[in-house]
Amino acid sequence: SKHVIKKIPWTTAKNFTVEIGQQQIEELISTWDIHESWLHHSEFLEEEELKDSKRYHYRACWGLPTRRKPIPRATASVYFVIVISKFKPDTAPVEVFYRLESSRLIRRPEQCEFREKWLQDIIENKIVCAERL
Repeated sequence: SKHVIKKIPWTTAKNFTVEIGQQQIEELISTWDIHESWLHHSEFLEEEELKDSKRYHYRACWGLPTRRKPIPRATASVYFVIVISKFKPDTAPVEVFYRLESSRLIRRPEQCEFREKWLQDIIENKIVCAERL
């Protein structure tokens, strides 16, 4: 069954603040089809000034705490970048991209449905690596 990707109406460059960016990332995450046992926290990391844009970096850190193991053995991070172009009008919406901590592939939320399996894979790989050490 094909899922419809829920689109977020991103704020305009003019109205953007670090806080609004974080709220919108939370709004995006809330549209993802992820089991409620997954918990996350998101945080603003840094602002980056480039010739053509300003970039705002955020991270959402995911884990699967349980009653027996309230502190997860491993976590998985998703990194977000909100880009404000210096060439587009300030009434244009910001652009949002994300990537998984284990990947160089940059995704756009409106073009790619997030998969819970990606988080599971990162955590499983970390646990396997830790057990080998």
